[in-house]
Amino acid sequence: MTVTLADVAARARVSPATVSRVLNGNYPVAASTRERVLRAVDDLDYVLNGPASSLAAATSDLVGILVNDIADPFFGIMAGAAQTEIGGPGDGSGRAGGEKLAVVCNTGGSPERELTYLTLLQRQRAAAVVLTGGAVEDPVHQAAVSAKLAKLADAGTRVVLCGRPPLPDGEAVVAALAFDNRGGGRRLTEHLLSLGHRRIGYVAGPLERTTTRHRLEGHRDAMRAAGLLGGGTGAAGCPTDEYDEERLTVHGPYDRRSGYDATLELLRREPEVTAIVAANDTVALGACAAVRDRGLRIPEDISVAGFDDLPFSVDAVPALTTVRLPLFEAGARAGRLAMGKENPPPGGIATIAAELMVRGSTAPPRA
Repeated sequence: MTVTLADVAARARVSPATVSRVLNGNYPVAASTRERVLRAVDDLDYVLNGPASSLAAATSDLVGILVNDIADPFFGIMAGAAQTEIGGPGDGSGRAGGEKLAVVCNTGGSPERELTYLTLLQRQRAAAVVLTGGAVEDPVHQAAVSAKLAKLADAGTRVVLCGRPPLPDGEAVVAALAFDNRGGGRRLTEHLLSLGHRRIGYVAGPLERTTTRHRLEGHRDAMRAAGLLGGGTGAAGCPTDEYDEERLTVHGPYDRRSGYDATLELLRREPEVTAIVAANDTVALGACAAVRDRGLRIPEDISVAGFDDLPFSVDAVPALTTVRLPLFEAGARAGRLAMGKENPPPGGIATIAAELMVRGSTAPPRA
């Protein structure tokens, strides 16, 4: 049932005129009254009748693209590619030409901001919403996001996930384009193992992110298959405890400073480490700086590897071994799906392959 302005007024114990004044911001209202009205709006999930259309069920020309950090090339590349597809033909024909206004919403990695933006886009009757990057692994937050997306979908908004795993209840989502982070993480570590590395440190991302867990699981799957992690077998077929997964793993943000600090910590814990796997390429740059500041050479003394294949990775010295994710292609596809220009994949879910890129930052360990 559609929530009306009168419903909000009753909930907040004010007149409909007061609710209108608060929402329009065109008349002074006591702070306590304003807070009561806004709380009622949130509680009831009231959707404003914006200027985009006089029809309650109509959507606007607005499309929201949610990112964790627009300054991070991982998100910037996907958002830019999606925005290009969402913009339409670019012939100046406006609505008739299918053009939309794509707005990038920077959450800063905050679950609360993510929900706030979804609410704001719902109130603006967004034509589509694209959510990029890993999800927060918190059942309460996941349930709240699912509920918001269901309301958006019910109002006619097309919801697409890009670089994010499918939701447990994905009925509201047109398509989920998920990167094969687990497979990429496994192949990267298998490469290091093939070179002869056994003491491998891992600089992981934030604990609560799906991307962090999947990449780390891929790394540990490879270590386990090589008999270097509990549950695996050594060369003679016997269990081995050679690899201490907790001691050789440090978590932190997806930024350069995290890579620097975590690598120093790993070298302190285990001076015999011969390779460092970083959560992403930006973290890997910090790891490289830490290795050099310790007077060590890359890759002669320590190999370093990243993930994502961001544009700068090939220009690092030495060039960074990494895992390529087709960020631009994924973002563009998400934009087409959001606009209905492309049919959704079977079942609404597509896994996007990750490709190992071997470059100069990895080599066999010194004898």
